[in-house]
Amino acid sequence: MTTDVRREVRDEAHQLVEASRRLFEAGVMSHSGHANLSVRLDAERFMLTPGFVRGLRPEDLATVSLDGQVLEGELRSVSMEIIAMHGAVYRARPRVGSVIHTHSPSATAFAVAHRPLPCRTEPMLRFGQAEDVPVVPWGPRGSDVSVRGVVDALTHSPTTAAVLLANHGLLVFGSDPADTAHLVVAIEEGAEAELAAAAIGGAVDFPAGALESVRASIARVAS
Repeated sequence: MTTDVRREVRDEAHQLVEASRRLFEAGVMSHSGHANLSVRLDAERFMLTPGFVRGLRPEDLATVSLDGQVLEGELRSVSMEIIAMHGAVYRARPRVGSVIHTHSPSATAFAVAHRPLPCRTEPMLRFGQAEDVPVVPWGPRGSDVSVRGVVDALTHSPTTAAVLLANHGLLVFGSDPADTAHLVVAIEEGAEAELAAAAIGGAVDFPAGALESVRASIARVAS
């Protein structure tokens, strides 16, 4: 491994550690701290966290191939089960650079109810989920049934950046760990707001053209 490649791998590891820290800091993780985060290294490999990421360190990470082989580091069986899920997203979405799976409580409530999460909050709109988050039918964790369900959801919703895993949790994907973590937070906040709004009459959809207005606002600031 060349010096440049070592440096890149080290940088990617620190990105995952920082993304994990931000998720805990934002309060969007489950009580157990269970989650898994990954970052693409190249067309054939990605780096993956263990199943519990509280206090995550770079040395805890493993490098795996898209076809499920552990190339460097070690993973317990609980983490081995989810390699296929992350790999399936990377194969289906070549531009995706990071995948994060959490049991964020409010988003998981929608997953348990088998109800798509509507996009009715501006952070969801702004950070990349401008449509309902679809629900993937339940399948045993890491099974072919579960992985096929994720792939089917990505095929049927080609612009979604997240899916809800029925009776399980949330799966989000983006350009890098930081952006993906931002979207996890935005989705969890959106789910919290949706549940709270139900008590006072229910949430209301954005007006027509809201996404275009947000994009125009972002472009004005960036110009």
